[in-house]
Amino acid sequence: MTTTPRTVISDPIQAGLATGWKVIDASSLQDSKHIEADVAVIGTGAGGGVTAEFLALAGLDVVLVEEGPLKSSKDFKMREAQAYPALYQESAARKTKDKAINILQGRAVGGSTTVNWTTSFRTPNNTLAYWQKNFGLKDYSPEALAPWFALMEQRLNISAWLTPPNENNDLLRRGAAKLGVPTAAIKRNVKGCWNLGYCGMGCPTNAKQSMLVTTIPSALIHGATLITRARADRLVLQGDKVAGLACIALDGSGLAPTGKRLEVRARHYVVAGGAINSPALLMRSGAPDPHSLIGKRTFLHPTTISAALFDHKVEGFSGAPQSVYSDHFLDTQPIDGAIGYKLEAPPLHPLLFASTMHGFGEKHAESMKQFANTHALLALLRDGFHEQSGGGAVQLKDDGSPVLDYPISSFVWDGVRRSLLTMAEIQFAAGAKIVYPVHEAAEGYTSWEAARKAINGLVYKPLLARVVSAHVMGGCAMSDDVRRGVVSSKGRYHGLSNLSVHDGSIFPTSIGANPQLSIYGITAKLASALAEELTGKPAPMPNAA
Repeated sequence: MTTTPRTVISDPIQAGLATGWKVIDASSLQDSKHIEADVAVIGTGAGGGVTAEFLALAGLDVVLVEEGPLKSSKDFKMREAQAYPALYQESAARKTKDKAINILQGRAVGGSTTVNWTTSFRTPNNTLAYWQKNFGLKDYSPEALAPWFALMEQRLNISAWLTPPNENNDLLRRGAAKLGVPTAAIKRNVKGCWNLGYCGMGCPTNAKQSMLVTTIPSALIHGATLITRARADRLVLQGDKVAGLACIALDGSGLAPTGKRLEVRARHYVVAGGAINSPALLMRSGAPDPHSLIGKRTFLHPTTISAALFDHKVEGFSGAPQSVYSDHFLDTQPIDGAIGYKLEAPPLHPLLFASTMHGFGEKHAESMKQFANTHALLALLRDGFHEQSGGGAVQLKDDGSPVLDYPISSFVWDGVRRSLLTMAEIQFAAGAKIVYPVHEAAEGYTSWEAARKAINGLVYKPLLARVVSAHVMGGCAMSDDVRRGVVSSKGRYHGLSNLSVHDGSIFPTSIGANPQLSIYGITAKLASALAEELTGKPAPMPNAA
C-alpha cells in the first residue's frame, strides 16, 4: 500500500524566533522594564501590523505592544475550546453593556486578522462619498485610496477565490438566484489555502495572510521589538505631548497582572488597539477631549442570523468559511435611508453554533443533532448613516476595563426584522425544509408564508432577537473638523502632537462591508505619510506576500 507524503508546514514564527527576533514575553519578566524606541505601536492587528512594517522598513526603531500572546501554527489545533480562550477578547464572549450583543474580537499577536474568516472588501464608494460630504475627508475618494488598496491586496495576496464554494455558501448563491437577487464571489487574503474551513481558530497551515505571518515578521526582521502579554494601561501626558506609555505585565494566562510594569518611551506613539480598546486607552489616559468625542459613535455592523435545515448534508464547518455575498439590500436604497444589510454565509462550528442558536433543553439538543444538515445566513446591518443609527459609546468600568454601551433603536430593529425576512425567503428558495430565525420567541417554520407571518409578528427587543458582531468600528472618528473628529484626516490626534491612531476606530461610520481591507489600505496611507514625516525621506513600500 502506498501513502501520500504529508506536506511539511514551516512555522515562520518559530523560525524567526530561532534567528534572534527581539520578542519579550512580559509574563516572564522578573523585574519591571524600561524600553526606548522611535515609535511605540500599541496593538498588532490590521492597523498595528501594517504600521509597524512601514515604519520598520523606513529604518525607524519600532516597539510593538500586545496584550495577547504570540501564537503560531504549531498552536492552532482547529479546536474551539482551545482557540477561543487563547485568541479572543474575553474568550469570544465579549458583550455589550446590556449583554444583548456578543462581540468577536481577536486578542493575540495579529489581532483579529489571526482569527477572521479572510473576507476582503475595499471600502464601498458610497461610504467614502458619505465621509467626504459629512466629515470633510476630501482625500478619501475611491481614486485616492485605490493605489493603497492595490498595494495591500498585492502585499497580502488578496485575490479571487477560484475554488468552488462549499455547500453553505452555495445555498446562498442558489437561493438568491431563484429570487433574482444578485450575488458575487468574495476575495480572500490567502496563499496556498488548504480549504479547511477553520480560519476562526487560527490558520494551522499559515495560508491566511494575517499580520501574524506577514507584516509583523517583516517588522521583526527589520529590527522591531515585540512585547507580548503587556496591557497598555495609559499614556503619560506632558503638555501637548505623550511622554511615555505605562504597561502592565500579565501572567501566562494573559488575564492577571504579575505586579511588574513596563515603561515605553518613544518619539511618536501609534494607538492601534482596535475600536473599544483604543478609545478606552485614551479615556484612561485623560487625553484631551474638548468635544466629548472619544468612544462615541462606535459601530458594530449589528448582525442577525437565520438557520435552516436541509434534507442533505451542508457541513458548514468544511471549506472556505465565506466565499459568496450579496450587496443587493445595500445597493437598492439610499445609504442614509432605511438601514441596509450585506448578506453572507458564516462558517458553522459546534461551540459557536450551540452558543448562538436560541432555545433550551430538548429543543436545543435537537438542533445540535441536525448540525451537519444545518445552513446559516447572516446579515450585516450598515449602521452609522442615519440620525437614528448613532452606534454606541465605549465606557470604562470601575477597574478601567472597557465596555460598549450599544442601545438598539427602533430604526435598527426594523432592519433586524427585514433582514430575517430576506434570509428566510432565500433559504426556502434554496430548498430549506425548516427555517429557524434566531430569535428566542421564534419556532421552526416549514413554509415561507408561515415564516413571513411569524417574523413580522415577533417582538424585537434586546435579548429576544439574537444580535452578534465581529466588526467594531469608530470611537475615534476621523475629521479635520475638531468638532467632528478625534483625529485628523492624517490619523493625528487632535491636541497631542506626537500621537496617531491607526485602526478601525478612526472610521466615522461603519464600513458596510467586512472592514479588514479598509483598515489595511487606509492605514498604509497613514503609515507611509508618518514614516516620511519622521525620517524626512520617502517611505519604502512593502513587498508582495
